[in-house]
Amino acid sequence: MNKSERNAVPVQDAAERIKNFDEVAKGFTPELALAEAARCLNCKNAPCTKGCPVGVRIPNFIAALLNGGADAAAGVLFADNNLPAVCGRVCPQENQCEKYCVRREKLGGSVAIGALERFVADNAEVAKTAAATRQSARVAVVGSGPAGLSCAADLARAGIQVTVFEALHKAGGVLVYGIPEFRLPKSVVAKEIEGLKALGVDIECNCVVGKTVLMEELLEEFDAVFIGSGAGLPLFLGIEGETLCGVSSANEFLTRVNLMKAYRDDAVTPVQRGKNVVVVGAGNVAMDAARTARRLGAEVTLVYRRSRAEMPARAEEIVHAEEEGIKFELLTNPVRIHGDERGFVNGMTCVRMELGEPDASGRRRPVTVEGSEFFLACDEIIVALGTTPNPLIKDSFPALGTTPKGTIVADENGKTDIDGLYAGGDAMTGAATVILAMGAGKRSAKAIIEELRAKGKAV
Repeated sequence: MNKSERNAVPVQDAAERIKNFDEVAKGFTPELALAEAARCLNCKNAPCTKGCPVGVRIPNFIAALLNGGADAAAGVLFADNNLPAVCGRVCPQENQCEKYCVRREKLGGSVAIGALERFVADNAEVAKTAAATRQSARVAVVGSGPAGLSCAADLARAGIQVTVFEALHKAGGVLVYGIPEFRLPKSVVAKEIEGLKALGVDIECNCVVGKTVLMEELLEEFDAVFIGSGAGLPLFLGIEGETLCGVSSANEFLTRVNLMKAYRDDAVTPVQRGKNVVVVGAGNVAMDAARTARRLGAEVTLVYRRSRAEMPARAEEIVHAEEEGIKFELLTNPVRIHGDERGFVNGMTCVRMELGEPDASGRRRPVTVEGSEFFLACDEIIVALGTTPNPLIKDSFPALGTTPKGTIVADENGKTDIDGLYAGGDAMTGAATVILAMGAGKRSAKAIIEELRAKGKAV
């Protein structure tokens, strides 16, 4: 049995990458890709595939890469995954497909499935799977993030006429406004979206459902509607001083930098460039914000109320942040934000924490250490504590069932109590991963197609 070690993906040196927004991971060369593909054991029961939320036939596309090159592999990959170049870069493979690779423990480490997926998507010259004969059925998709795009692609392949309504001026949702250029180049997202347009998907930007057009109008005009509007409403700390100048949500900060290109000298949408920045949180968004602030020239401290073991961010992102000089203040919780006479942030009071019994999330609950207050100087604070769905659709369409957290109530296929209305991704689950949102979009697309066929509106 081949016991070769996993091939590492080349990356930019940390000292250089903090000076630019170029992609950190450089991707496999053709030689490395083939060497890594040769490590795949082509397992008959393919446990890796079972760990993939969109069901990519992983051994099949890897075998196709070995035997026929990137074009052959793409023919397999694109049939299952509508956004492979994206997923190859940002999906948490270590907790999904690679987690179940039989090589993981004793045979040199899991096959680098994500890196191979990226290589195929970046290097193939073939088009995505062609759409079926165009049908009369029409479906509206609200939101052009991973859930919406995935749903739209599968519908289009079935010949359904699809129109995607996007609130912002550029399609891509969280892929363009949330994830930094150095993790996911926007040219990659644009290429994936152009592939969807080639399938016949229409995208209307600058269209805010609930304002520009009402949900009732969409339900009347289209045979079905899918809501994939994401979870873009940020959560805050709820402490004194949070309204001071220099305090922002990670959503706003990253949107300005990623979508509005605020890091450029000629940007028309500026962003504050703090010299001493504190980021509150420890998820992937917190890492993105911290690493972005670092590239804008700041000394950055990340504050988190639990220990390193409980950090929800990907291990790779944590390591990259450390390599780039991000300081971690762990078991630390902000309790007050301070400002100067002009109303600008100049620091925060924090307390030390210790871990108690596990809470509902399964992680040990942080408990304040009495008498542990200390002052942390800073001139900018970025809050990255998670997000919830924007209430605009719910408020403008009261018939839509939602939970107390604002997420949409629907079954496992995204079907709501309203005829012809489906939902999926972060709008239904709250903030989660790109690949989970894509899986939800695919499930809803399948259910919509089945419903349209049952009603005689599609074949």
